[in-house]
Amino acid sequence: MEQHIIVRIANSGDAHFAETITAEMEESAKARGTGIAKRSISYIIQKMIEDKAVIALTENNTWVGFCYIEEWSHGEFVANSGLIVAPAFRKTGIAKQIKQRIFQLSREKYPNAKIFGLTTGLAVMKINSDLGYEPVTYSELTQDETFWSGCKSCVNYDILMSKERKNCFCTAMLYDPADHYEPTETKEHFNKKSKVYERLMNIKQNGFRKAFQKKDKNKEEKKNRSLVSMFSLIFS
Repeated sequence: MEQHIIVRIANSGDAHFAETITAEMEESAKARGTGIAKRSISYIIQKMIEDKAVIALTENNTWVGFCYIEEWSHGEFVANSGLIVAPAFRKTGIAKQIKQRIFQLSREKYPNAKIFGLTTGLAVMKINSDLGYEPVTYSELTQDETFWSGCKSCVNYDILMSKERKNCFCTAMLYDPADHYEPTETKEHFNKKSKVYERLMNIKQNGFRKAFQKKDKNKEEKKNRSLVSMFSLIFS
């Protein structure tokens, strides 16, 4: 029998789910090999207390999914972050429901803010496109140092910094309330270009991996040459 799932704004009474949520975020990031690795339990609870999070639960109170809002640049930008769905409920469409609700909550709390996100997943790109997000360059996102320092826990942080924060594995997407296409337009555009986006994401990610592996190899070779030179001087 299919379980009925409730998607609602989280509150302080949901704090006991925070440990499960943070653990699943970390495991999911490890499985993908990309993305933010971890958020603290206290941070997730704070988002619940502030009414800046959405949670999905079954009728018998089993945790299903979660997402929260972050504010940057004094409210000029907000991000819908940390989208996570319990393994048993993935590929059921619940991620889309959570994203729709957190987007609605963001528009209610920050009606003039630009809403943005970073993702490595084509499925999340599709959901964002359905809401009216468009792919953008990193330069169009917040330049708040606190936001970018949050990427330090990502396994690809070194790649981001080597690109001077102009590019990385993630694709940036933005909804600007003052200047945006209608969701029907961005959805149609994504559906037409989804194969192109997928190919570009694969090319970018493979390119970054190869470039960074080459860089690491060159650094190791340079280190080895230095060691050889040092030993040559000592024993000459």
